[in-house]
Amino acid sequence: MIRIIEGVDRELHPELMDEMFRMRAAVFAGRLGWDVTVKDGREADRFDAEDPLYLFSLNEETEEMQGAVRLLPTTGPYMLRDVFSLLVPDGAPESPLIWESSRFAVNPSILTSGERAEANHIVNRTTIELLCGIVEVCQKAGVEHIVSVFDARMARIFRSADCPFDIIGTPTRIGKTMTYAGLFDMTNDMRRRLGSVGGLPYAVLATHRSQPTGTA
Repeated sequence: MIRIIEGVDRELHPELMDEMFRMRAAVFAGRLGWDVTVKDGREADRFDAEDPLYLFSLNEETEEMQGAVRLLPTTGPYMLRDVFSLLVPDGAPESPLIWESSRFAVNPSILTSGERAEANHIVNRTTIELLCGIVEVCQKAGVEHIVSVFDARMARIFRSADCPFDIIGTPTRIGKTMTYAGLFDMTNDMRRRLGSVGGLPYAVLATHRSQPTGTA
């Protein structure tokens, strides 16, 4: 299931937020070796101070965190425009109908627990559940597109999940990998495609949680 927490409410969920920041450190600094700031075992950046919307993929039985992603409106500070502007030399999108997805992460502890085949299944399902959650949140908020910065690894994951995207700007090698800015349609067709691949035809948002009102 997907649980939503708005940035303004983060202090009401200290344990979940702390677990997410620790997971992000393990993924982005530990596994991927990105140049990110880690303090006291937690990864956070200046965009976490912009009251983003957080989506958490939680195990329905144990509520263990399986993954998370962050959404920000493109009408304020966001990563593509303010950090990766070289990818969009003609300018980054800015619209209330476009949000940015960033810090998409699946909990690496999944890969170290149980049988590898089962672990890979959970990773794939978590990835698609988060993608489905993004579409559902955007549709509830009236958002038509998601923009995101991603590397070649994530591009392969999107393609395997039947999650189409349009490259915007100019793909550029950053560090050791090609990096892209992509635009994703938040349509019913996108939701059906993801649900078909992931076996998730039903809504993934936790219905007993508060839903977004249109702002992040």
